[in-house]
Amino acid sequence: MRAARLIRMVLLLQSRPAMTAAELAQELDVSERTVTRDAQALSEAGVPVYAERGRAGGYRLVGGYRTGLTGLARNEAEALFLSGLPSALREMGLEDAGSAARLKVSAALLPSLRDASTGVSRRFHLDAPGWYREPATPELLPAVAEAVWDDRRVLARYRSPGRETEVERELSPYGLVLKAGVWYLCARAADDFRVYRIDRFTAVTVSDTRFVRDEGFDLPGFWDERAAQFARSILRAEVTLRLSEAAAAWLPNAVDRVAALGALEAAGPAGPDGWVTVTLPVESLDVAYGQLLALGPELEVLAPAELRSRFAAAAEQLHSLYLRPR
Repeated sequence: MRAARLIRMVLLLQSRPAMTAAELAQELDVSERTVTRDAQALSEAGVPVYAERGRAGGYRLVGGYRTGLTGLARNEAEALFLSGLPSALREMGLEDAGSAARLKVSAALLPSLRDASTGVSRRFHLDAPGWYREPATPELLPAVAEAVWDDRRVLARYRSPGRETEVERELSPYGLVLKAGVWYLCARAADDFRVYRIDRFTAVTVSDTRFVRDEGFDLPGFWDERAAQFARSILRAEVTLRLSEAAAAWLPNAVDRVAALGALEAAGPAGPDGWVTVTLPVESLDVAYGQLLALGPELEVLAPAELRSRFAAAAEQLHSLYLRPR
C-alpha cells in the first residue's frame, strides 16, 4: 500500500513544478505528517525529492528527474487525454486505473505539453446518457468488464424483455458498448455473436477459463451492423403522409432518422402547394401517433384509416379546447 503511494507521489511531483504538503496530502488522501515521512523515505531511497520553505515553497524533484515522451506533438497529447471517458471508466470500476495512467502520461510529457490534460478538460466534455433520463450503472458491469479485459468466459443469467423466465448462457465476452447511457455486451454464444443489455443480466460468474479471441472480430463494425439491423427490424408498419415543407424538414428529428430520409428520398415531386406525399416505415401505429403529433398542422395522415381517425379525433379535441371561452 505504501509502495504504491510513494510511486504516486513521485509521479505527482514529476507532473508539476512543485506541490505543497497540503496539496500532496489531499491528492494521496493522507496527513501532511505522512507526506513528510514519505518524502524522507523517497530521499533515503535515492529519489531526489527535496522541500523548500517559504511562501512559494513546497516539495520538488531535482530538475531532469523524469521520463520524456519524445516525438509527441501538442495536438497528439491533447487527443490522448480527449480519448478518455471518465464516467465510463468509473462505471466499469477502472477509475483509479485511468487516473493513474493519465498521471503517468502527464509526468512523462515534456514541460511544454503538461497543460494538455487541463486544456482539453476545459474545452470538451462527454455526457453519454440521453436527455430526460437518470443514468443507472448496472450492478454487474464491473464483473463483465473484468471478463472482457481478461478474455475470460462467463456464465450469465439473462432476462429477455417481455419474458418472466431467465435463460442461462455461457458467453465469450468480446466487447462493451455504451450507447445513449445504456451498456451492451457483444459476446459469442456457441458459434454466433450476439448483443446483450448489461442491465438485463441477473447473475454473472466469471470463469477461470480463457477463450481464444477471434482476431478478425471488429467491434465497431459489428456494432454498426447490428444496430442498423435492429433499427430496421423494429419498423414493422407503414404510414402514408402528406408533409408541408416545414414538416419534411423536421421529420428526421421526429422519427427514425434513416427511415425518414429514405422515405423523403423515395417521395415524388411536391404538389403545387409545396406538400409532398411519403410512405414512412414506423415501429407501430401507437408509436407513430406519439411521434407525428409533434408536427401538428404541418402534416396530414392519409393511411392507414385507423391512424387518420386518431389524428382527426385529436384535431377535433384541440379545436373544441381552444374555442372554449376561458
